[in-house]
Amino acid sequence: MLDLIQSQLLDPLRIGLIAALVYTMVRTRAATGTVLPLALGVVFVAVILPVTQGTASPTQAIAAGIVSNLIILGIVLALAMIIRRLRG
Repeated sequence: MLDLIQSQLLDPLRIGLIAALVYTMVRTRAATGTVLPLALGVVFVAVILPVTQGTASPTQAIAAGIVSNLIILGIVLALAMIIRRLRG
């Protein structure tokens, strides 16, 4: 399971999708809020990647995907906050 999480943490597609999710959330925060779009996006990315890639154990890959997506989301949100504070 740890190997699966480590490989997912380095997946550039997963990182790009989470970064795009945060960018979209920031742009539409007034209309949609913050928590619900992020939660649904994390679950969506965790489900869609293993299902489309045809992994042997999709339930284990989805569970690992949720964990790795939350880690990536935390990093991207921290970077977005730093960038927002630097801009003023």
